[in-house]
This record gives sequence, C-alpha cells and structure tokens, in this order.
Amino acid sequence: MKQLNGSSIKRSAMFLAVSLVLSFSASTGFAKDDDANLSKLGAFKRTDSGPMKRVEQGGKYAENLKKVLQQIRMPDGFKIELFAIVPDARQMAVSRNKAAVWVGTRKSTVWSVTDRDMDNVADTVEEFSPSVKFDIPAGACYSPDGFLFIAERNRVMMFPAAEYFMEGADTVAIPIVKQGDLIPAEEESYNHTTRSCVIGPDNRVYIVLGQPFNVSPPEKVDMYRKVGIGGIVSFNRDGKDRQVVATGVRNSAGLAFNPKDKSLWFTDNQVDGMGDETPPGELNRMPKPGMWFGHPYYGGGEVRTDEYKGKPIPKELADIYVKPQVEMVAHAADLGMMFYTGRMFPAKYKNAIFSAQHGSWNAVKPRGARVMVTYLDDKGNAAKTEPFAEGWMNEDGVYLGRPVDVQQYVDGSLLVSDDKAGAIYRISYQGK
Repeated sequence: MKQLNGSSIKRSAMFLAVSLVLSFSASTGFAKDDDANLSKLGAFKRTDSGPMKRVEQGGKYAENLKKVLQQIRMPDGFKIELFAIVPDARQMAVSRNKAAVWVGTRKSTVWSVTDRDMDNVADTVEEFSPSVKFDIPAGACYSPDGFLFIAERNRVMMFPAAEYFMEGADTVAIPIVKQGDLIPAEEESYNHTTRSCVIGPDNRVYIVLGQPFNVSPPEKVDMYRKVGIGGIVSFNRDGKDRQVVATGVRNSAGLAFNPKDKSLWFTDNQVDGMGDETPPGELNRMPKPGMWFGHPYYGGGEVRTDEYKGKPIPKELADIYVKPQVEMVAHAADLGMMFYTGRMFPAKYKNAIFSAQHGSWNAVKPRGARVMVTYLDDKGNAAKTEPFAEGWMNEDGVYLGRPVDVQQYVDGSLLVSDDKAGAIYRISYQGK
C-alpha cells in the first residue's frame, strides 16, 4: 500500500470534510441559527467571528489551586500538579501528537488547552471554534486518525484535522447528527443533558444518553428504549447506521473500551431520594450489545426503586439484565473513566480503570470528590476498587474541587478535570 505523507493526509482529510459538508448541507441542514457559519466553514470561508477568548494562566488563582493540591493524598511516588485553568472543565479529549487537550463544558464553550513548550504545564487555554454555536458541548472524544467529536445536548459535531486548525477561530465543522436528531426535540431537557462519547475499536462513535428524570415514568420507558434515551447509542462516523447498544442506564457520564478484550465499560449515576447510603453507584461492563442494565426497576445495584418496587420485571428485560461489575459508594456521582495504557505508572496499573467521583449534591454526609482505581482479573472482570487520589473535600464536608473526567496524557500521566475549580490537574509518577 502506498504511504501517504503529511500533505497527502491533510488533503485527504479536507476532501472528506468538504464532501461531508456538501452532503449534509444538501440533505439535512444545520442547527438553527448556525447554518450560515457552518456552511462557510465547510467551504473554507472566513466567518469573521472575532478573536478567540483566552483564559489567563498563573496568577493568584493558580497559586490558590496549587495550595489545594497539597492536600491531595495518593499512593507513594505519585505527584499532582496544576496543568491548566479551564473554566467549567468537563470531559476531555487528548490529541495524538500536539500535546493539546480539548475540554467540553456544560455551557456553550469548548476549550483547547495546549502545552506548547512541553513542560507538562499548559501555556494557552483558548476558545475552540468560536463561530459554532454550541449547546452544552460537554462530551469530547478523539479518533486515532485525528478527528475530534463534540457531543452536545442534541447534536454531534465532527471536526476533521482539529489539530491543524486549532490556532485560528475558523475550523471545519460538520454536524454528523444534526440538531434535534440525537434525541427527539420534544425530549430535550435541562437535566442529565451532558453527553460523553468514545470512539470504539470498530471505528464507530458511542454516546451515552441520560434520561432526564430521577426515575423514568412508565409512559416513557418503551419510547426511551427505542431511541436510546437512558442508554448508549452508536453510529458510523458520518452519523449513519444508528444503533441502540444498551438500555436501562439512568445517567451515565463516562464510558471506555477495554483495549484488551474490546468490551465496553461505563459508569452510571443512580436514583436520588432513597437515603444517603442507598442505592449504590455503578461501574458496568457490557458483555455484548443489546443488554439491559436495570433502570428504572432497579435504582442502583439490585435495589428496587420505590416507584417500581411492586411491579414484576418483564421477562424480555430480565433475560438480558446485566449486574454492575462494581457497586460504588451511594451518591458519590461516578462520572468520567478510562483504561490506563501508558508506561509511566507502575505495572500494577496497566489496564486498570481510573474513574472520577464528582461528589454528591444532596447527601447529608458528603462523599466522593476523588479519583478511584479498579483493577481487573485475568478474565477481564473487576477484581478490586479503591481510592487513588482524594482530598478535594475538607473536614467540614466542603468541596474544594469536584473531579469530572480522567484521561491519559501524551506522556502517560493522568489528567483530571474539575468543574468546580475550573481546572485540569496532572498526576505523574515520580517513584522508581
């Protein structure tokens, strides 16, 4: 096979981008009030959207965050440092070779974070593709061949050659799932609207769709299962061939594929209002597509919800039910997760799962605000779960930070996003 040089790869990516833009503009249209900008971007025309917002790094705020990090407890040999100040930081996607990190938010901004001098501290934090009108662009994922995907409340955007275009305000932007097509428009909500995404080993895009209720009402259950709300959906990278691959998921905010056996794992936040210590949070493994993970009959683990306690579970669901691999502390809010594949950490962490606990909004006794690690056995099942980094909550139960996502950086260190502090931290191993 003929090898492509850098210029050829860029031309191929641009050709694909233009082809997709023409296809989508002809057949589906763009998001409301956003079509003109997206059409210009797809034709490589200026939008004159103005300078990108830039976040100041350093200063008193950074020094205060560094003081908080002095309280974080980790195993011997590990060190945590401030990587970047990133307002409202949620899910992260790490580039292949530019030491850039794209960071989603629950507002209307996606940030690009760049370590330009490779000293493992970000030098610039800038608004990414500001001419695009984002709507809760919390989810970010990156393909091995350099395509960035941003999952919004009700749209999925693709940015070909994102690394190449990140220095300017204009970026090729393609809605592979147009506004109003990720979920039915009438089901849009302000609750449980953050979408996490990942690129699968099959080169498909996988996205979690939280259902908006505390417990899904009966009249919504069948429709939710059909469209994938309260579940996980996947589709080709052009947005076609949509499939619902998991149902019975209350509100997941993190998913990742095990690089060894290619199985899909995901966290799930469980039902509120049943007490401080129940039901447990979940870390799940999907053995094959099409399985059911319990909601709304189960509130978390195998604790029945009050609303469905006396109702028998339909056989078609009971036959495809999958128990959680790990029952986490109740209401700790388990969010982003990843498998560790780097070479920096000791061998015991190879292929272990790191996951973030955001912390409870309503538990009388606060909990969470830490990073967990889960080790797998030889069969690929969870063997042990324990805290890895904790200390973002003081002795009075006040959150000093709230971890959201964990992702592996280019050098094998671990990045942790924090939407309370508006920051990203970097955990490295300094031991032998």
